[in-house]
Amino acid sequence: MRYSARMPRTALILFAHGARDPEWADPMRRVCAAMREQAPELRVELAFLEFIPPDLRACAESLIAERWERILVVPMFIARGGHLKRDVPLLLEELRQRHPQTCFELAPAIGEAEPIVQAMARHALALASR
Repeated sequence: MRYSARMPRTALILFAHGARDPEWADPMRRVCAAMREQAPELRVELAFLEFIPPDLRACAESLIAERWERILVVPMFIARGGHLKRDVPLLLEELRQRHPQTCFELAPAIGEAEPIVQAMARHALALASR
């Protein structure tokens, strides 16, 4: 007999720091829009650590209310600093305790991915050659 496990309904939360200036989030909104365009079947939302709504908790609660079973948090940070080492794991643990039926995962900081590092290097070099 063949085993066929159903894949859990997965949603992504692009998670950024936030700022007092709401325009600061425009690049994050562009990334979110590009992802939605490239993969319309995938649920992608934005959440912020501070100043700009929604925060991570509110965004996750909204997805849980819609019965998303797996929530992958993708930190839109250059590197893994204090927020990703301490604050976000605490928030995710709180959510896991409140919603044990939902799988919460934390991806590495986006800026640590080699393709992103190389893209930043190419862009900086291109600026120097202008």
